[in-house]
Amino acid sequence: MFEINFRDSKPIYEQIKESVRRMIVNGVLTQDEKLPSVRELAASKALNPNTIQRAYRELEAEGYIYSIPGKGSFVAVREDIYARRREELYPMFDDTVRELIVLGVDKETMKQRLDDIYGRTDND
Repeated sequence: MFEINFRDSKPIYEQIKESVRRMIVNGVLTQDEKLPSVRELAASKALNPNTIQRAYRELEAEGYIYSIPGKGSFVAVREDIYARRREELYPMFDDTVRELIVLGVDKETMKQRLDDIYGRTDND
């Protein structure tokens, strides 16, 4: 279910967080869907349960999931997740555009790239 690369320099808990976040944003995991328990996931991936717990705890702090004691962890409300993720991405987008401007990329080229991206997502 979750992608983990043991050769990656990124910590395992970060990989789990990114994988869960990506599945939520892409609609693979839906609102109120139950996530595998810490124990289940740790056993299936041969990981320390503390690693899974840390990823879940951070995802909960970021608003991607919520926990119900004795029941498990669940995917949070999608609209809240989308709004939060947009707020995380806008500064990165702005920084990237500023850097492209410094590198000499003109507004029309950037607009064309945006149009191309929108065109690709409209056809999916």
